[in-house]
Amino acid sequence: MSSSAQKHDVFQAIADPTRREVLKLLAEKELPISEITSHFSISRTAIAKHLQVLSEAELVSGRKVGREKIYRLHPEPLTELKQWLSFYEKFWENKLSILKHIVENPEDHRLQVIKSEETDKK
Repeated sequence: MSSSAQKHDVFQAIADPTRREVLKLLAEKELPISEITSHFSISRTAIAKHLQVLSEAELVSGRKVGREKIYRLHPEPLTELKQWLSFYEKFWENKLSILKHIVENPEDHRLQVIKSEETDKK
């Protein structure tokens, strides 16, 4: 399997709740794997696999300091996620605006049509 086929994208990387929590920890400060592992009830090997996925998505990097590897966050790839979500934010803002209008204007003609259709069905 080629290395490009093995590489994870940002969406795959953040799909797992453990990896999202690792990102939160690294957002605060750089940490060695031992300290990252102490926040979870899973093995160091499992955390290392999660860090590998995050590294492949270029969300974290590790550097050797003595006998330990220190990991740090690289938030730049998250902009891809932000851009993707911005479309859906517009969608939900529109839906919420419509809902707000309906709630604030109960005598609106469109709402009366819906009410009369419901009454006709009964």
